[in-house]
Amino acid sequence: MFGKSSLTRRVTFPIALAATGVLALGACGGGGDSGASSDAAGEGNSTGPITYVQGKDNSGIVQPAIDKWNAAHPDEKVTLKEQTDQADQQHDDLVQNFQAKNADYDVVSVDNIWTSEFAAKGWLQPLTGEYALDTSTLLEPTVTAETYNKTLYAAPTTSDGGLLYYRKDLVPTPPTSWEEMMSMCSIATQNGIDCYAGQYAQYEGLTVNVAEAINTAGGSILSEDGKTATLDTPEAKAGLDNLVKAFQGGQIPKQATTYQEEQGRQSFEDGKLLFLRNWPYVYSLAKTDGSSTVKETFGVAPLPGNGDGNPGASSLGGHAAGISVYSDHKKTAFEFIKFLQSEEIQRDWLTQGSAAPVISSLYDDPALVEQFPYLPQLKTSIENAVPRPVTPFYPAVTKAIQDNAFSALSGSKTTDAALSDMQEAVQNAISGGQ
Repeated sequence: MFGKSSLTRRVTFPIALAATGVLALGACGGGGDSGASSDAAGEGNSTGPITYVQGKDNSGIVQPAIDKWNAAHPDEKVTLKEQTDQADQQHDDLVQNFQAKNADYDVVSVDNIWTSEFAAKGWLQPLTGEYALDTSTLLEPTVTAETYNKTLYAAPTTSDGGLLYYRKDLVPTPPTSWEEMMSMCSIATQNGIDCYAGQYAQYEGLTVNVAEAINTAGGSILSEDGKTATLDTPEAKAGLDNLVKAFQGGQIPKQATTYQEEQGRQSFEDGKLLFLRNWPYVYSLAKTDGSSTVKETFGVAPLPGNGDGNPGASSLGGHAAGISVYSDHKKTAFEFIKFLQSEEIQRDWLTQGSAAPVISSLYDDPALVEQFPYLPQLKTSIENAVPRPVTPFYPAVTKAIQDNAFSALSGSKTTDAALSDMQEAVQNAISGGQ
């Protein structure tokens, strides 16, 4: 749950933000679009001991939260079951448990790209009726990411958004649009460094970066109902073309097609990049790493927008807590997920493990901002974030995006050809023809 970013494989860092991602989901999404309408697996609406399942807690902040709960609820104790630190293995473990209709897993931590898949298959308890959550204090995109067919299926517990790291000694004021940032690349050339990089290797991070480019340009990947691919638009072309032209023009270095998060971070800390798109975990490392050459010379800003005055549309990272429909103690499970969303726990997880909270007001808390100076920019990023495609067929959709976008960025396909093939492959995926 708490790794560098759930958009990629789990890696232990001093800062542990739960965000997004999957290298390759071992089981393809599928199922219908109805989801579970009630306690589909039986009553189970009683209280009692429960098990909470999540990926390896590299930050060490989850068990203390559970200890607080257990001290106050001696008859409804929670046992933590840690999975591996690999997102695809976590996903497969949950799938196997759900398929077995096993009551051993009461509350499960889900990456926000898994929620629609699990909901469509009827594995998560809808958070309606007696299980309805008050989401009024939460950042809206975190709620949207856990909503399928207009029903909330999981309680957001952590979030994350992309940030623009820049050399404030060379660029005193950060760019607010892609065009402005590209125009500043001459500064990089004058200083003998590369201009910009994100995550462009062929893995989940590429989907994240391409989705950000398309969404920022006013395009989208899927229709609002998730049933139609929408990549055959001028806006989608403009977004992908921004990246393709930057590779062609050298504003993004050719070697960036091998970059995941860490390669870009290292290049930025080595003073070889003017701008870097990455996650908040980089902030602490760039400040404290002994090898960092930019400790006092970098700043943080929201991702650049489309020139309309708005910031860029980050892809949303994060995790949520869902209740298994097979749980025998759903009432306790529901109270526990509310506890994980409480201000006390959200504050603890931020201060003790740097996990980005889902409660909006915490980003404006003066004491927290003093401790984590990037919080205002991160709030802007998350408020303007767009969840990755909400579909039960996400594994096939992300593969279609990665395959074709990588071909465009590496020069083996034109932007038009890549988008045409991407449109066809994504439509085929969400139609069940994986």
